[in-house]
Amino acid sequence: MSNAGENADGFFPGFRLFDIKTAGATIHGRIGGSGPPLLLLHGSPQTHVMWHKVAPILAERFTVVVADLRGYGDSSKPESAADHGPYTKRAMAQDMAEVMSAHGFDQFMVAGHDRGGRVAHRLALDHAARVQKIAVLDIAPTREMYAGTNDAFARAYWHWFFLIQPAPFPEKLIGADPDAYFLRGRSVQSASTPFDPAALAEYMRCFRNPQTIHANCEDYRAAATTDIAHDNADGGKMVEAPFLVLWGKDGVMESCFDTLALWRQRARHVEGYTLPGGHYLAEQLPKETAQALLRFFST
Repeated sequence: MSNAGENADGFFPGFRLFDIKTAGATIHGRIGGSGPPLLLLHGSPQTHVMWHKVAPILAERFTVVVADLRGYGDSSKPESAADHGPYTKRAMAQDMAEVMSAHGFDQFMVAGHDRGGRVAHRLALDHAARVQKIAVLDIAPTREMYAGTNDAFARAYWHWFFLIQPAPFPEKLIGADPDAYFLRGRSVQSASTPFDPAALAEYMRCFRNPQTIHANCEDYRAAATTDIAHDNADGGKMVEAPFLVLWGKDGVMESCFDTLALWRQRARHVEGYTLPGGHYLAEQLPKETAQALLRFFST
């Protein structure tokens, strides 16, 4: 583990930067606070910076680890494979298990937004003895979302079906204008954008890297194929850890899925509710999101 020292960008006051080499990648992130360990995982196509409004609040009660998933941010971008195996949620979860071990945490809690929630779900299955509690933000299970696809969902989540097209078709189209792709559909240019300008600049800095664009596509290709194969091979295995689901009242989870019912097919002890926002809860409603996580992880 290399310690890069104090952060210099102002996003996470009091946190230390780190770069940890796992069996399959080098993971970049930050650690701060004190108390029981809590891992926070980001969504796509963002980085760990998405937690910059929430992590300092949680760090008053927990030792908070925020990390870039492999392929994203300043974590490494491993070569992929025909089955997209290096970008499965199993591979990403293994990275995070090793990151927490490197920090000396045998057991920990985890919260994940979007893709990070899918990694958290796999962590709770593959490393069940280590994950004490899990929270996911604005997702339903991957396999069930694909199986429940209808017209409204396909129109709203068109990128799910675009990114899984064979390489290098989506990579070339995105690479021609990565800023335009990133901004499309994220309300960035409206008065209601949830993103802090400095955070948005950080996301776009990372996303302009052609390796990140390819990794992003591989993440989604893995989700539609090998991740589902892993789910099917589980044979009905359930997450045993206490499980919190938060989702946006104004988002696609609310309009297209029975989110709690779907998670209750995959986890044994599920609770959850909506917050009055959209997809990017940690940035749109940081205080409400932090309080919901504090209540769950503190009890």
